[in-house]
Amino acid sequence: MKKFPFLHFFLFILTLFSTLIAGAFLSGIDPLKEPEKIYKGLPFAMTLMTILLSHELSHYFASKKHKIKATLPYFIPAPTIIGTFGAFIKMKSPIITRKALVDIGASGPIVGFIVSVIATVIGLNNSEIIKVTLTEGIPSFGDSILFSFLSRIVLGITPPGHDILLHPIAFAGWVGLFVTSLNLIPVGQLDGGHIAYALLGEKHIHLSKLLVVIMVPLGLLLWAGWAVWAVLLLILGLRHPPLLYWEVPLDTKRRFIGWLALVIFVLTFIPVPFKIL
Repeated sequence: MKKFPFLHFFLFILTLFSTLIAGAFLSGIDPLKEPEKIYKGLPFAMTLMTILLSHELSHYFASKKHKIKATLPYFIPAPTIIGTFGAFIKMKSPIITRKALVDIGASGPIVGFIVSVIATVIGLNNSEIIKVTLTEGIPSFGDSILFSFLSRIVLGITPPGHDILLHPIAFAGWVGLFVTSLNLIPVGQLDGGHIAYALLGEKHIHLSKLLVVIMVPLGLLLWAGWAVWAVLLLILGLRHPPLLYWEVPLDTKRRFIGWLALVIFVLTFIPVPFKIL
């Protein structure tokens, strides 16, 4: 009889609570002063947790499909603007074929991407364009190609001197798309790194080095976080470990999925995720 996954459940509940608090603050509610109104954080919390859970469970079930041992998701609560540092699963046995590498690497980001797009569209339909009167000292969130496109489709062109007041569900969708892009960076053992290695083999190292080099000026000129990412990726390693059965070829379906995931990376990439005006 399998033991109940108490740690996974506890971290999930704790992260649900921390994102609920974050969602309340995003809705203009201070849970310490008005605890009875904390429920207003539910739209953000439930949407973001659904995105993260769908991403990680997709990895989990793809691992099971290829008979690779993996844990249930570990959620990470955090005292941040979104209430979490995300979630992850631990692989307990090696991935040995390119097919498995694509299935496991791409499943999470693609499913998370789909849920994020749905959330973004629903949220944008409940968002509004407002006139901006105060432009100093307020946070500004950047747009990816996809988010900008969806905003124009749903809300139209934002006039000068105006901005979009995002509904909490739309902001959770924005976060989901941003998390998707980070996971799909084709370097090392990130999801994107798994995919790049399956598609390119040892040539993936050239792409990894190029992206890390590009992150340095991006970090100096646009968003300091990219410089931090460059350092982290160098520490974690740019080269993907070899597979036991590399000679098993990728079929057309897996190649399509792999390249689709890398296209999603381009569509969701945000050069300047956020800044203070």
